[in-house]
Amino acid sequence: MREVYNVIQEVRVTLKPGIPDSKGEEVLYEVRHALGVENIERVKTARVFRFEGIGEEEARFLAENLLSEGVFQVYRVNAPIIEGAAEIVEVAYRPGVMNPEAESLMKSARYLGVKGLLAADSSWEYGFYGRLSPADVERVVNSLLVNPTVEYVVKERPATLLIRGTAGRTKTVPIREMSDAELLELSADRLFLNLEEMKAIQNYFNRLGRDPTDCEIETIAQTWSEHCVHKTFKARIVAGGVEKEPFLTRLKKATASCGHPLVLSAFVDNSGVMEFYEGMAVCGKVETHNSPSAIEPYGGAMTGSGGVFRDIAGTGRGAKVIASTDMFCFAPPDTPRHEIPPGCLHPHYLLRRVVAGVRDYGNRMGIPTNNGSVHFHRDFRAKPTVIVGAYGILPAALSQKGTPRPGDLVVVLGGRTGRDGIHGATFSSGEMTDRTIEVNASAVQIGHPIEEKRTFDAILAARDEGLIRAITDCGAGGFSSAVGEMGAETGAHLELEKAPLKYSGLAPWEILLSESQERMVLAVAPEHLERLLDICRLYNVEATVLGRFTENRRFTATYNGEKVLDLEMDFLHGGLPQRVLKASWKRPSFPEPKSEFSGDWQELWEKVLGHLNVCSKEPIVRMYDHGVQGTCALPPYAGVEHDGPGDGVVLTPILGKPYGVIIAHGLNPVLNLIDPYYGSLWAATEAVSNAVACGANPDEMVLIDNFIWPFPDEESLGALDMAVDACVDFVRETGMPFISGKDSLSSTYRGRDGTVIKIPPVLCVSAFGRIPDVAQTASPDFKAGGSRIVLVGYRNDGEMGGSIYYELLGATGSNLPKIKPRLLKEVLLAVYGAISSRRVLACHDISEGGLAAALAEMCFGGGLGAEIEIPSNVPAENFLFNETAGCFLIELSADAEPSVLFNRVPWLEIGRTKTGFTVVCYSKGAREFTVDLKSLKRAWQRPMKEVFGS
Repeated sequence: MREVYNVIQEVRVTLKPGIPDSKGEEVLYEVRHALGVENIERVKTARVFRFEGIGEEEARFLAENLLSEGVFQVYRVNAPIIEGAAEIVEVAYRPGVMNPEAESLMKSARYLGVKGLLAADSSWEYGFYGRLSPADVERVVNSLLVNPTVEYVVKERPATLLIRGTAGRTKTVPIREMSDAELLELSADRLFLNLEEMKAIQNYFNRLGRDPTDCEIETIAQTWSEHCVHKTFKARIVAGGVEKEPFLTRLKKATASCGHPLVLSAFVDNSGVMEFYEGMAVCGKVETHNSPSAIEPYGGAMTGSGGVFRDIAGTGRGAKVIASTDMFCFAPPDTPRHEIPPGCLHPHYLLRRVVAGVRDYGNRMGIPTNNGSVHFHRDFRAKPTVIVGAYGILPAALSQKGTPRPGDLVVVLGGRTGRDGIHGATFSSGEMTDRTIEVNASAVQIGHPIEEKRTFDAILAARDEGLIRAITDCGAGGFSSAVGEMGAETGAHLELEKAPLKYSGLAPWEILLSESQERMVLAVAPEHLERLLDICRLYNVEATVLGRFTENRRFTATYNGEKVLDLEMDFLHGGLPQRVLKASWKRPSFPEPKSEFSGDWQELWEKVLGHLNVCSKEPIVRMYDHGVQGTCALPPYAGVEHDGPGDGVVLTPILGKPYGVIIAHGLNPVLNLIDPYYGSLWAATEAVSNAVACGANPDEMVLIDNFIWPFPDEESLGALDMAVDACVDFVRETGMPFISGKDSLSSTYRGRDGTVIKIPPVLCVSAFGRIPDVAQTASPDFKAGGSRIVLVGYRNDGEMGGSIYYELLGATGSNLPKIKPRLLKEVLLAVYGAISSRRVLACHDISEGGLAAALAEMCFGGGLGAEIEIPSNVPAENFLFNETAGCFLIELSADAEPSVLFNRVPWLEIGRTKTGFTVVCYSKGAREFTVDLKSLKRAWQRPMKEVFGS
C-alpha cells in the first residue's frame, strides 16, 4: 500500500551561473530608478514550488521533468538554492488568492502519472546582494515586491497548502425594521446603494412579509450597482432647469437615427457587431478596470483584458477574439512620493505593472495587442484610468444575442469559483478612499489566461456544432449577474452546491457573487448536453450543469436543498428607482500664456517631442505580441527602422483573403477639463482620423464610447451631459454610429483630511471598420525624397488651448480647437478617396504635439528629412504646434496634383521631403531655422526608455 505523506515538499529552481536573470535585473532596475536605492548590487531570483501529498522522490521527478530545464536551470529539493545573498525574501500569493500556476501544476503532475498530490503552490524568492540595511529591505519589499492586497512575505514553510473550511450558514438580514441610518450603515463598504434604493429594497420585503437572505440582498446590490445597470446613464437629467432624456437613451436614439446598413447589433449584447465580408461579422467592446488596477495593478489589468476578451467570446453565439487594445492614463512616473495620497500606489509602479498585466494575459492567450496609447496628467495620481478593448469575428448569422428557453440547462464552463472578486461590481461603483485597498481587497483577482484560452476553444467548437442557445461571460457579479440577466425574461434556478470550487468554505452568497475569472455561462438544450461535455473533455475544460432556466420569471437558488434566493425578476431588473439628477457645469478659468516663445527652436521642438503625451511608447508596445495570429497587415510601428508610429492597426482576420479590419481610438483628458463638449468632439475626431489615415472608409466605420468620469456630483454630471451631447451631435452629423459603450463614474478620491482629487474627465472613443483590400492602406512613414507634403483639413491656428506648447509655457488656455463634425466628414471622405486611389505615399493625422510632432514622426519612420514653408500670416509656433484633430499631413509624389485630390476641402502644400536627417523651416522664402532629427528622435524616445529600462 502506497505511503501517504503529510510533509510539504519544496522544489527550488534558478538559472545556472552566467545566464542573465531578467527578473532579477528588472527588480534591480526598479530598486534604483523607482526607489533610488543604490547600495543593492545584484538581485538573484528563484522559483519555489511546493507540493502536498507526495514524497521527495516524486518531487524530484517533477523537478526534472516539469519544473526545470537542464540546459540553463538547476534545482534543489528541500534545500536552499540562492547562496551568499545578504538577504533572501520569498513572496507568495495569499491563501485564497487565485494563483494561476497552482491548477496547472496539479494537472501537469497528473498527466505525468504522479498520484496522491493533494495541493500545489508556487512563489518567488529574491536574493539581494550588497551592503543593505534592514530599512532598505523593508522599503524594497513594501514598495516593489509585495502588494499586501494579494501577496505576503513567507517567513516559514507552511504546515499545509490546503484551504479548508465549512461553508457559512445563509443569514437573514433584518432589513424591515432598520432605520434610515441603519440602512445606510448596511450599505456602506459593500452594497454602495443610496438611501432611496435601500428603502426600495426594504419596501419590497415588507410587501413579501419577510426579511431577505444575505444571498438576496447581495444579488440585488450587484444587479443595481452602477457598474452593472448604469443607473446614472439611465437617470433623468435636469440641466439648466430643463429635463433631458437619459444619456443612454440619447446615444441609442442617435445610433438608430443613422440607420447604418452595416450595424447588426448595437447596445444589446456584450459587444457591438457590424457586418464584415463573406457572411462574417466583426464585433468590438472596450471596458475599464480602474478600481481593481488602482489597488493591484497587475491582477487588475490582467483581469480587465480577460474580462473584455470574454465579452467578445460571449457575443452572439460566440466569437473568436482577434485583437486587444489598451489605453491608459497615469500621473507622471516621476511624481514626487509626497504628492501620492494615502492608500494609493505610485504611478511609476502602476504603469509598469499595468503594462505587465495586459502583456501577460494577451501574449499567453495568443491574442495580439496592437493598438493603444498612454496619457499622463497629475490628477491621475490617486486613481489611474485603465481601459482595455477587444475585437472579434463570428458568423453574421450567429451575431444576434441568444435567448434561453424554459428547460434549457445553465452550464458553467472554465475556471472554478473562489473568493476572488467578491464585491467587484459594487466596489468599482464607489469612490476611492485611503481605506479602499484594505476594505476591498477581495475584489482583486489574478487571471489565468491559459484556462481562458482552452475555454474559448471549446466554445467555438460548440458554437460551430449548434450547441449553444445563448452565452454570456461570468464577469462582474458572477453567477448572480450572468444567470440573472440571461434568465430575466424566463426565470432561472441554481443549485449552488454544484458549482466547482477552488477550495471549501464558501458561503452560498459568496458562490453566487464571486467574480472568479475565466468562467462562461451557457444556455444549452438538454439534448445537446452530452456532446457539449465531450467537447469540453477534448479541450480539457471543466463544465458543470448548475441549474436550469424556468418559466416562472423568478430567480431562485438552493444550497444543499435549502432555499437561499427567491426574487421576482421584475423587481430585480425593474425595481430600481430611476434617479433624477441635476447637472450644472461652470466654465473654468484657464488663462492664456503670459509670454510667447522666444528662444531655441531645436530645444522647443525636443521638449514637445519629449513630452510624456507625445513621446514614443515603443518600449511598451514591444512587450506585446502584435503579430501572434499572423493577421497584422499594418503594425503599430513600421518604417525603415521599424520605430515609426502608426495611427491605427489593420488586420486580415480571414485566412487568405485581403479583407481588412481597421482599429483606432482617440482621447484627450486635458481638453475635457477646458470644455467637455469640444473636448469630446476632439476625442471622436481623433479616433476616426486615426482610422481614416490608415485607409478606413468613414461610411463603413462604427464607434465605441467609454466615459471614465469623477463621481457624478452636479458639476461632473454637467460635464458628462455636454460630453454625451457631443457624441450625439457627432453621430448625427457624420453618420458614424456608436454601437457599444461603457461608463465608469467613480474616479474620485476622498481622503480623511478632506482632500478631494477628481481625475480629468476621460472620453475614449474607439473606431473600427472594414476595408475590402488591405493593399488600399497607408502608413505614416515618408517613402521618398522630393515628395510633396500637403496639410489637409479645417483648422484655426489660433485655437491653441490645451496644447503641449501651451503647457510648456506654463498655461492651459481656454481657446481649444472647436471641431465642426459636418465639415470633418468632407475631409475624411477626401482623404479616404485619395488613399483608396493609391495616390497617397504616406498619411499621418495631427494630434498631440501638432504638425511638428506629426512631421517629425513621419521623418523618423522614413529616415528622411523635410523642408517646409511656414505661412507668413500665422505665428510659427501656432502653425507648428496647433493640435486641431481632423487634419492630416499627406505625402504625395512630386508629379501629383493636390488640387485634384482635395478640391472640396482646405489643403496647403507646405514643403517637400528630402534626404538628410533635418527639418529646414522657411518663412517668406528665407531660411528661419533647422532642426536636427537625430537629437529630436533621442528626445522622443528617451522618456519611456527611462521608465522601462530599454
